[in-house]
Amino acid sequence: MNVTEVAATPAPQPGLLARITGVLFSPRSTYAAVAAKPRSLGVMLVIILVTGIAQGVFLSSELGQKLALDQQIKAMESLGLNVSDQIYDRLEQGMKRAAITTPIAQAIFLPIVIAIEAGILLLIFSLLMGGAAKFKHVYAIVAHSAVIVALQQVFTMALSFASGKTAGANLGIFVPFLDEKSLVTLFLGSIDLFFVWATISLAIGLAVLYKRRTGPIATTLLGIYVVIALVIAFYRSGS
Repeated sequence: MNVTEVAATPAPQPGLLARITGVLFSPRSTYAAVAAKPRSLGVMLVIILVTGIAQGVFLSSELGQKLALDQQIKAMESLGLNVSDQIYDRLEQGMKRAAITTPIAQAIFLPIVIAIEAGILLLIFSLLMGGAAKFKHVYAIVAHSAVIVALQQVFTMALSFASGKTAGANLGIFVPFLDEKSLVTLFLGSIDLFFVWATISLAIGLAVLYKRRTGPIATTLLGIYVVIALVIAFYRSGS
């Protein structure tokens, strides 16, 4: 084999495990490999399996069911709904099946949500901004960034188990002295550090795919995330 043949030999593509760990520790090179050869089935199955097991274990426990039920009731009340005894009983009965129904629903809707997100990003970057990527490329990038969301699920449920209350890596932990229903607390509680990480990771993937700068993409995506969190917090606070 001469020098020309060696130079022409393509670099080996990373396997599934290498891509999953690469999203966490070396995202730019990992997304470059994903963009060159878009594959999403394996990583989607891993994400569904990991989140399904985490949710199933959590919701099969008495503590998990109680915390999930309390969270549902708070969400309904924040929307101005009156939770009657009949509604409460139905929710409580549903919690007994949640360890099965929630992972199933996740397995059905997660690929759909990722497809919708990929479609929106494709519309913006490919059709409106003249990029050359196809749907399968964008879908693969979004799917790989969701590895961080799966990690967030495991972390959140483990922390909730350990603390005995609904917990997470959000900015609300920095203002424990404020009223939990205040606009500031609700807003900061909506900013999850794992989702910030996932958003930045996605921005890196899109920048690699479309050969653009990461900074403006990350700033735009994070800005949208912050605005959505602010609107939700404003509505929940009743301001």
